[in-house]
Amino acid sequence: MQLVTELPARIPTQAAQGAPAPPVLAPTALLTAAVMLVAANMRPVATSVGPLAHEIRAGVHLTGATTGLLLTIPVLCFGVVAPLAPLLRNRLGMSRAVALLLVAVTGGLALRVTGGAAVLFIGTTIAAAGAACGNVLLPVIVRRSFADRIGRMSALYTAALAGVAALSAAVTVPLAHAFGHGWRGGLGFWALPALAALVLWLTQLRHDAAPAPRDGRHARVRDVTRDPLTWQLTLFFGVQSWGFYTMVAWLPSIYESHGISSTNAGLLLGLCGSLAVPAALLVPRLAARWRDQRQLALWMTLSVVFGYVGLLTAPASAPVAWALLIGVGQGACFPLALTMIVLRGGTTHVTAALSTHVQSVGYLISAIGPLASGALHDATGSWTATLVVLIALLVPQALTGLGAGRARVIASARAAAA
Repeated sequence: MQLVTELPARIPTQAAQGAPAPPVLAPTALLTAAVMLVAANMRPVATSVGPLAHEIRAGVHLTGATTGLLLTIPVLCFGVVAPLAPLLRNRLGMSRAVALLLVAVTGGLALRVTGGAAVLFIGTTIAAAGAACGNVLLPVIVRRSFADRIGRMSALYTAALAGVAALSAAVTVPLAHAFGHGWRGGLGFWALPALAALVLWLTQLRHDAAPAPRDGRHARVRDVTRDPLTWQLTLFFGVQSWGFYTMVAWLPSIYESHGISSTNAGLLLGLCGSLAVPAALLVPRLAARWRDQRQLALWMTLSVVFGYVGLLTAPASAPVAWALLIGVGQGACFPLALTMIVLRGGTTHVTAALSTHVQSVGYLISAIGPLASGALHDATGSWTATLVVLIALLVPQALTGLGAGRARVIASARAAAA
């Protein structure tokens, strides 16, 4: 049975097929702003903790292992909780589902700074669970309400996501000092933009008053799981995320092990992360404009290869160059993967199922990266083995990127359009 079909010149909409169209969010400027603000609040739960890890550990008396768990909880939730997103959407409707996840993000971020270690972990888990559902639903909103401007909207929301992720890592420590409440002030600040996103999103509830009607064309995750294209896209997403989260956790330590000061190592990590914003603004537009994304997947993966090889062979000779190469490649592969979810999904329902599968399995794969890299360093006393593994993993990343980048859609999307 042929599971993958070529991408049609224009994917028929549900209305064009004669099926009753579900209520949609009108693609207004207000919705665009709301989507960007939602995206901007999907990463601070993960990226704001690392810079304050030492203060948090001392403040609530965490061990090294429990501190590592605190840093890993968001990525684990991104994988484990993601399958709940389509269930919420089907039961509540898109607008109410997004409002609920924003309540979870806002409440969790506020809760985690109000007590001791147990409250910190509970609040982080609640906020990360909300963000996990947001990760899945954002591509579905783009597919559903911005089908004629997928590249533009993918660029805007991934840029907001990446930009605030980098910003939260950079300013959380200064915020903690400015507010005068230590790490609690720095982490607690991020509940405010989440609350702003919730308030703005509430304006969309009237556009989606009821859950989408159920019909025979609803795609289930197990339907798309049978398709090889789903696994190619999942592995591409998972492996590139493995590298990203490993660099977020350990790039400064790699540089410091070669005599670069901790301050400069942190700046190099910031440089690496900041490149995700221009990459996110450019890559989705190119991906949506081109019917085939294989060249983008290959060249961006090669950029990471060159950065890793330089980091392995001559880390202190051109540290800025290696950070730039890694940052460009990783910063481009993430929005490319999210855009390909929308392009390969073809219909709203299939995109929802595909997004759930890719992000749930992909984030579980990526969660292994920082833990495995730290264990390899502890076992060998150097970062050489970690970098060799990261370079080796770029081979399946390139191969799955070439597979996922072909101009085609998931078979169940083509069947729904028939």
